[in-house]
Amino acid sequence: MNDMSSPSPESVSLLERIRMGEVLARDCPSREILNHVCSRWGVLVLVVLLDGMHRFSELRRKIGGVSEKMLSQTLQSLEQDGFVDRKALPVVPPHVEYSLTPLGKEVAVQVDGLTTWIEQNLPRIMEAREARTGEPV
Repeated sequence: MNDMSSPSPESVSLLERIRMGEVLARDCPSREILNHVCSRWGVLVLVVLLDGMHRFSELRRKIGGVSEKMLSQTLQSLEQDGFVDRKALPVVPPHVEYSLTPLGKEVAVQVDGLTTWIEQNLPRIMEAREARTGEPV
């Protein structure tokens, strides 16, 4: 019986392979998206937006250490990738709200799982660092 759900690599066209993504391939566009999602600021923006809509200033306050420029660039990248929705409200002074799209919620849940694991295992990670470097962290 032939399983049609997972075609052999030989039967998949180049266009289909590009659409599916091959993150290990040098020129695959998935690498750029991975960089947006897994960058320090991308991860933190996605995790904060899991709680719901936030204004720019709220995001900046919640994400300690992010500059206005980096937050703006990160939000633009995530918006272009279809993960973040930007809503400009016609008020004075200008008011912009950011929230996750359905696709953004999916990726944010994945990233949140990783951040939760890191936080829960931080003592073990720090012990391993200290054991390898010999210096307290």
